[in-house]
Amino acid sequence: MQYNELFKGWRLEKFLNSEENRKSNEAWVDQKDKCHESCVIQKEIKEEEAMATLTVPTTVPSVSEDCEQLRKAFSGWGTNEGLIIDILGHRNAEQRNLIRKTYAETYGEDLLKALDKELSNDFERLVLLWALDPAERDALLANEATKRWTSSNQVLMEIACTRSANQLLHARQAYHARYKKSLEEDVAHHTTGDFRKLLLPLVSSYRYEGEEVNMTLAKTEAKLLHEKISDKAYSDDDVIRVLATRSKAQINATLNHYKNEYGNDINKDLKADPKDEFLALLRSTVKCLVYPEKYFEKVLRLAINRRGTDEGALTRVVCTRAEVDLKIIADEYQRRNSVPLTRAIVKDTHGDYEKLLLVLAGHVEN
Repeated sequence: MQYNELFKGWRLEKFLNSEENRKSNEAWVDQKDKCHESCVIQKEIKEEEAMATLTVPTTVPSVSEDCEQLRKAFSGWGTNEGLIIDILGHRNAEQRNLIRKTYAETYGEDLLKALDKELSNDFERLVLLWALDPAERDALLANEATKRWTSSNQVLMEIACTRSANQLLHARQAYHARYKKSLEEDVAHHTTGDFRKLLLPLVSSYRYEGEEVNMTLAKTEAKLLHEKISDKAYSDDDVIRVLATRSKAQINATLNHYKNEYGNDINKDLKADPKDEFLALLRSTVKCLVYPEKYFEKVLRLAINRRGTDEGALTRVVCTRAEVDLKIIADEYQRRNSVPLTRAIVKDTHGDYEKLLLVLAGHVEN
């Protein structure tokens, strides 16, 4: 009996130290990580669906039928823009990706190229951005932003701070696949000074997404931020480290403590020089991380209310937020401006561009 127990113990120890067990453990850990990532993604999807304005029919035609109808929209004299809006304007990202794939397989042409040939102006830009996979879209927007002057630093910051960790990772991967270089490389090349110092860690980040908060750390970092801002050391490494690496829940706790302890919202203390472009970017970063709906409301307000509509900003916000949180952005817009977002869109846009914007914003005709 004693011998049998010893033998069993020896066999167990041998197995625990074996290559087979090591591989089994690695496979288990890998599977656990994949399950965790899948759960996080599913949670993100459910949360976004509740705040999205995109409407998808309960019964959706087959993907082959959608492709056939789109092909018909391009045929004959003129383009049937209404049919394009009816189909693409009521399909989610997964469905649009499948349509694009099936269209290419069926007709030997990328749907985006077909749309590009048939459409023009602001409507074309809106349809093409909407038809892209969200990660591809972010990659395109980021690439365009790296080639412009400092005002487009805002777009880079917006992408980095309002996407989930996985969404930002996928955008970086899409960027590399599309442009054969990294987003970080282009941001480093096309920005300078304090802008580069802030934007590089923002676009490189992979934040913890949980709700867990360390209140001791929040108090310590609130004090640190107050000291740096009081000294006008706005681009200090510690300020950027907190904004670029901490989870959004942790940043929220830190900034709540900042306000309670020092009497001001941090963005009020960052208004020392309203004309300073870096301080403006820093304030927008804080707003994106803590109150994204307020950030996007302001982008829309400036895009619609200024003399001459900023179609680029309007298109970008509606396109990127329709499947995410445009519902609460629209609520914030109405609260701030006493006008529904859809009514503001009708007032400032026209034609097929207006129609698709309204569809994506959740407007239902009576």
